Amino acid sequence: MIVIAHLSDVHLDDGERSLRRTRAVMEYLDGLPHDLDAVLVTGDIADHALPAEYRRARAALASRHPVLVCPGNHDRRAAFREHLLGEPASEGPVNRVHRADGLVIALCDSSVPGRDEGLLADETLEWLDGVLAGTPAGVPVLVGFHHPPVPLHVPYVDGIRQFGEERLAALADRHPRLTAFLCGHAHTAAATTFAGRPLLVAPGVVSSVRLPWEPPGPSHPEVHLDHPPALAFHVLDGTGRITTHIRHVPG
Repeated sequence: MIVIAHLSDVHLDDGERSLRRTRAVMEYLDGLPHDLDAVLVTGDIADHALPAEYRRARAALASRHPVLVCPGNHDRRAAFREHLLGEPASEGPVNRVHRADGLVIALCDSSVPGRDEGLLADETLEWLDGVLAGTPAGVPVLVGFHHPPVPLHVPYVDGIRQFGEERLAALADRHPRLTAFLCGHAHTAAATTFAGRPLLVAPGVVSSVRLPWEPPGPSHPEVHLDHPPALAFHVLDGTGRITTHIRHVPG
């Protein structure tokens, strides 16, 4: 059995609120009695993509579990690489693959420099095609990115989702070992399907979006700031079936 913690949208800035909530989630994960196979953070690591925010994130997201990250629309690739990953700064897509015993996690950069909506660049799709083709038969592959590639029926989020999704769907059709898609961006836990696979959306750590049928807030009409931070646990069993649990953390 493989267990992955999935969080998103920590939006670390120079304030204490985002840092406190992020630390609460990471301390909860580090206090678990068993090791996790991975902790996945699907984007919007920094709020303004400043070097100091990434240095703060590097410390706040440190864990005894393997931590995997990808950029979101609030992130900037060069600063993300240099100050979070400790790599030379460059502007190309930040794509990473994590290979573990019985599992592959491919993290794709769905960010578009200077824009809020998402798109997988041709070079990212070619890279992902190679990861999937090079994975042995019978080994499940989870594909993660920031932007959901389908509408979630939240107008604000849907307007800045991942577009050009038909290219990703065509790629998925060629690779049956692709087990599920994992993303963030929406600041709400959600589960739907894409390309015949589960599409699992992590809740936001910094805030929760107000759904269209919920009343607007008095000072923040689009988000709940009083909801506790939350994360998802994805459990992959020996049959390839994925099960998701949501946990809220006092923060």
